[in-house]
Amino acid sequence: MKKIIVAIALVGALASCTATEKGTAIGAGTGAIIGGVASNSWGGAAIGAVAGGAVGYLIGRSHEHPGYCIYRDRNGRRYEARCH
Repeated sequence: MKKIIVAIALVGALASCTATEKGTAIGAGTGAIIGGVASNSWGGAAIGAVAGGAVGYLIGRSHEHPGYCIYRDRNGRRYEARCH
């Protein structure tokens, strides 16, 4: 019963987040589980959470601007514009 209550609370908390925040939270949680299982330690879970959070952030951020791509000008500066 406790697991169901926790799951409902987590879904409710994530429902009000942006795509970037959701991606970061889901990535960190998944990374922590995989890191903990793979290394059988808290340290592995922490490293997995950081790595998963970073990847989740990047994936979530890419969904916030659909139809836009990141380009570089001739000076190496990055900018966003509509995809060609």
